[in-house]
Amino acid sequence: MYTLINSMTFGRFLTEQASVIAVAFVIAEMFYKFHSFTLECAAFLVTWFLLDSAVQYFKKFAKN
Repeated sequence: MYTLINSMTFGRFLTEQASVIAVAFVIAEMFYKFHSFTLECAAFLVTWFLLDSAVQYFKKFAKN
């Protein structure tokens, strides 16, 4: 996480990651009720990863 934030400029972070993090947070808050912080945090991170992967794929696909 630290490397991710340090490797990006603040503007790039806002345009590429902030919306994906917000969507992943809403999904996690609405649907993940594991009664375990660890499981819910892991599910949030997996959701963030999958959403970001999809966004990056479609951005790459849209450029071609």
